Formats: sequence, structure tokens, C-alpha cells
Amino acid sequence: MRRILAFLIASASVFVAQNARQNPAAMGQKRPFTFADMMALKRIGDPQVSPDGRWIMFSAVDVSLTENTRKPHLWLISAAGGDAKQVTSGEAGENRGRFSPDGKSFSYTSSAVGGSQIWIEGFDSASGAPSGQARQLTSLSTEADGAVWARDGKHILFVSEVYPDCKDDACNKVRDEENAKSKVKAKTFTRLFYRHWSSYTRFKRSHLFVVAPEGGIPVDITPGDHDVPPFNLGGQDLYAISPDGQEVAFTSNIDEVEATSTNNDVFIVPITGGTPRKISTSPGSDSTPLYSPDGRYIAYRSQVRAGYESDRFRLLLFECKSGMTTDLTKNFDLWVEAFAWTPDSSAIYFAGEEHGGAPIWRVKASGGDPEKAIAGTNDEPAISPDGKTIVFTRQSVMAPNEIYTASIVQNGTAEAQQLTHLNDAVLSQIAMSPIESFEFTGAEKTKVQGFLLRPPGFNVGQKYPVKFLIHGGPQGQWGEEWSYRWNAELMAASGYVVVLINPRGSTGYGQKFIDGINGDWGGKPIMDLMNGLDYVEKTYPFIDKERECALGASYGGYAIDWLLGHTTRFKCMVAHDGMFNTVSAFGTTEELWFNVWEFKGTPWTNPTAYKKWSPNQYVSKFKTPTLVVHGQLDYRLDISEGFQLFTTLQLLKVPSKMLYFPDEGHWVLKPQNSQLWCKIVGDWVDQWVKGSRATQATRGE
Repeated sequence: MRRILAFLIASASVFVAQNARQNPAAMGQKRPFTFADMMALKRIGDPQVSPDGRWIMFSAVDVSLTENTRKPHLWLISAAGGDAKQVTSGEAGENRGRFSPDGKSFSYTSSAVGGSQIWIEGFDSASGAPSGQARQLTSLSTEADGAVWARDGKHILFVSEVYPDCKDDACNKVRDEENAKSKVKAKTFTRLFYRHWSSYTRFKRSHLFVVAPEGGIPVDITPGDHDVPPFNLGGQDLYAISPDGQEVAFTSNIDEVEATSTNNDVFIVPITGGTPRKISTSPGSDSTPLYSPDGRYIAYRSQVRAGYESDRFRLLLFECKSGMTTDLTKNFDLWVEAFAWTPDSSAIYFAGEEHGGAPIWRVKASGGDPEKAIAGTNDEPAISPDGKTIVFTRQSVMAPNEIYTASIVQNGTAEAQQLTHLNDAVLSQIAMSPIESFEFTGAEKTKVQGFLLRPPGFNVGQKYPVKFLIHGGPQGQWGEEWSYRWNAELMAASGYVVVLINPRGSTGYGQKFIDGINGDWGGKPIMDLMNGLDYVEKTYPFIDKERECALGASYGGYAIDWLLGHTTRFKCMVAHDGMFNTVSAFGTTEELWFNVWEFKGTPWTNPTAYKKWSPNQYVSKFKTPTLVVHGQLDYRLDISEGFQLFTTLQLLKVPSKMLYFPDEGHWVLKPQNSQLWCKIVGDWVDQWVKGSRATQATRGE
């Protein structure tokens, strides 16, 4: 019966979408999406289930354009459904809510006093009411974040960034004060990393500390000159406490030159401190350890190949007593992302990208191939204490994250139910289009997937200009996903068809497809992209192939730079934080393992590859009007890459403009900067594709 109902709902949805395309009036009084609308949406994540299973706590970020801030607060909703309620509202914001094991309190992180610190507040689970009286647990000069409760409630584990040679907080405080007061701001470097992401080194290391919930002096249990970062990019913790509260598993890279190494390893150490013991063995990255509830196993993600940050993420089980390690995903050719144990330790649920989505998969601890448990684009799984319900976040191209739940079933897929509705009021006013998938033949006759998004009020008899988006990574994907930076609905709102291709190197299609970009950046992936655009032009009669603009960031920015020297089919281009000169990019990036792997060596060991795939070798063919965007604090692809491209375009008298952000890194994150980005990028495309400025209202002006 459920399958029949799902079919009827899906059929009705298709009919409504098709009717809306043929008849704009079918969209009702809804209006196109604007930048202001996007900033009004709450950014939801980090669901946590209370010990009694009655409540789910989560974080929701409020964006203020006026104040130019993004501020998180904690919310609560009954696991049975109903209205969500905000439970913290401090001026500094609060995030990372974690229930105590007895459910009588919760911890969170706030910068209300003394920078980022950990706070604890009482909680009445019967009513779902916080006490309203929070107390500050930590007061370290080096700040604190990432709190984890021990199951027995006796300890809280957290991270603080300290000087490795300092023995106490007094030493750290004096050192920081001396640096702040000094009129000399010079730094002396003796090794890599001297800068990372968007900041120069402060000569500190992230260490794990333990403190009693009642307070006291925190104890550093991982002293030394190595990092223990709090989270990976997917959000899962890089450390965990054993169920008996006696041991901590954590992730660290102890290789001599971290800038050329992806060899993270998993270590265990007594919760009171001591000599860590390495339990992982792969020369690739091992990370995100998580104990089974019965304490028998430690599950963690692992990569086989050294130096390759985009190797397949497998799920391994380390048996604590015997020391044996088992690969639970030996025959699973997709990446394992965030994961969670069932309370009886019999299975693990994890998110994993597939064909533009991210289903939740289930694998038994006893072995067997993973099975798809929940369809959709999902993340951050958490399981109720009774093992009957899984809680997770879900997004789509038409809506950002909300909290969903699904009943845990032993076989087949479960139907998800939306639990929170914080963004319904805004989204109900917006005319959005569903994303459409298509398949075509790419390089070497390989099947490649692409997606297309029609503008609101679509008229089948009209010709539409195209925004051709190229994703970064390059190991990433387009699909049924929401973005606050490259939002496909916002791109389409001003009257464009948006085309998105997942070329060689994209995730969700198996490791061989990902590996297809290695050492071939301007080869098969570019052919995939162009074949996809050819397919769209031939298949969809409403595409105006004379009015197309290509836009990309990171690897997408590289692809734009490459296409500048290899085609004139586009009316304009937008290159955001791209790679223009492969040799200079190698010398100025911080994570050197990436370039070494992707270009099969260094510029002096494999100069042929660096020259072959460098866009700056083809500048004599640059003709397309190009907007260059780059951030000063981007240390992944240095600002010099953007400057070189813009300088070249100007000297060649190619119509060009540069948007420079002195206070942004690889991503544009500040709300007002993001607003400016959308305006400048939108105006640039309109200028060259439409021939005149589009209606400014669609970008919130």
C-alpha cells in the first residue's frame, strides 16, 4: 500500500511540475527566489537525540544581512513531532548541543565570555524545558570546543589549541598576551604548514582535554607537537570516548611533513592520559573513530592509498580485544560519510553519495554488503536509544536541511518523515523548479550524468539563456542538493536554464570514475563537460545555444581558465578561485599532497604534466569576456592565481573584471560579501548573455 501511495504522489508531482512548465499560471502567486530569501532561511544541522528518546536538539543558524553575521542557536523538538522551539538565545550564539548521559542537562559551546568556551545548562526531559541557568564549565585562555560526554557522566572531552611546549594555561595566556602586545608581527617558519586554509600558523596544536562536568582544571591527555583536530569536513568528530569511560580514540597525523601527507591514523589513549597506541595501519587516511555501544569495536573511515585525499572512504571495524580489523565495505564502491551505530551494536548506518544524491545505507557488524536504507540526500545520522528510529538531516535542490526521521526496518528502504519545518514559511512563497536528470555519453564512451533546472514561470515555447555550472573539488557532485554559495535555484530565478554536469572526478559513481581525473585535468573531464552541453543543446529545444555563460569555482575555476584557451562557444565566463598557472599554484598552496597526486609529481619531477595542463600555456587563444573572483585569504589556491589571470586578460584586451575580497578565503562566507558576489556575478552574466541588466529584484536589490 505504501508503494502504491508513493507512486501516486510521485505521479502527481510530475504532473504538477509538467503543468507548471506549460502554464506559468499554475505556479500561482509564488515569486522567483531572491538572495534576501536565501538569507532568511535557517541553516539547520547537528541533530542529537536525548537519552530517553523523547527530544531532538539541533542547531539553526540565523543570518543577519544588516549585522553581517551568522549566529547559531539551539532548538528542540519532540521526537513525536510538533512545533520546534528555540532554547538558547544568547547574543554570542550557541552551538553543538549535547545531552548529558542522564538527560538532566546539556552542554554547548558559546563565546559569551572569554571566547569559545563550554557551558552546561539543566534540562527537564518531562517538559522539554531548559533551566535557563547556564554555567560556564571552561575558562581557558586558549578557548574550548567540541565537547563529548563520557557515558558514565564523569568526564567531558574537548579540544583546545595550545602551544605544545606550554605545561599549563598560564603559560599559554602569557605567550598570547606577549604576541598581542608586540609591535613586531613577523613570523619565522622552519617547516610546513606555515599557513592553512585561511590563516597563518600561530605555532599552536589542537590537543584533547578532559574535565569533570562539575568543573576543575582540565587535563591535557594528548600533549606533544601534533594536532588532534575536532572535526572532519563532513562534520563527524575525529575522536570518541569508550562506553566504559576509560579510553579515548582519536585521529592525528604524526608524519614529519604534514603538508605532503594524508596519513591520518587512529590512536587510543587512557582518558587520564598516557602513551597513545596506534591501531590503524593504512598508509592512507584513517579517521573518525566511533566505539560500538557494547565497547567491542571501534569503527572508523579508512583510505588505502597514501597521498590521495579522494581515495575511496571505506568503513573498517577494529576489534578491541583481538586487534583484528575487518573491512565492512569491501565490495561497496561508494564513499562512506557520516555514520552511527545501532544501540545493540549489530549494525551501522551511514550516508554515502550516489548519482547526485546521498542515501543512508545500512551494514551489519557481522558482515555482508551494505544495503540502501533511506533514499534522498541525507547526512548526520543519529539513532534513538531504543533502536527503532533514525534521525538525520535532509536537503534537496528546492529546500535546505531540515530534520527528518524514519523507522528502522530490517529489510528494504524506509519512508522518511519531515520533523522540522522552520523554513516552510519562506519557501512557501517561492516558485522553484525540480531538478531533472539526464544521461549522455562522455569521453571514452562512458555514461555521464547531468542535471537541468528550468526557470520559474517556464514557457515551453520560449528560448532561454544558459548558466553552465562547473563544480569544484574536483571530487564533488551536483544533484539533489542545496547550496548557500552556488545555489542553482537562485541562478535560475532571473530567467536562466541552469545546466550542471558531473564529469570524470565526480563522486557518487564509483572510484574508477573519480580516479579518471587524476593526471588528466584538461582531458576527459573537460570532454565530459562539453559532451554534456552538446547533449543539452540537441535534446532540449528551449535552450538558446547562442546565449550561454560558463561559471565555476575551485576546480570549476580551473576548468573556466582551461576553456578560455580551448573554446569560444560561451558568451561569457566566471572564474572563481581557479588555478591559472599549475607551477605557481604548486608553490603557493598549503596542502601539497593534492597537487602532487593530481599532477603525478612535482613541477621538477614531472614538468611535462604541469606544463600540459596549465591554462596559462594557452593564453593566445583567450577571447571570452571573463569575470575573475578571488579571496586574499585563499591559501588553497593563492590570490596570485586570480591576479595572474586578470592581468593576462587585461593585457590581451579581453573584456574582463575582477572581484577581489580582502577578507575571504576559498569560500565567500560573510553575508554582505555573499550579497555582493551574487550581484556582480549576476550582472556580469546578464551583461554578456542577455545584453541588458535583468530585473534587479531577483537578486534582492
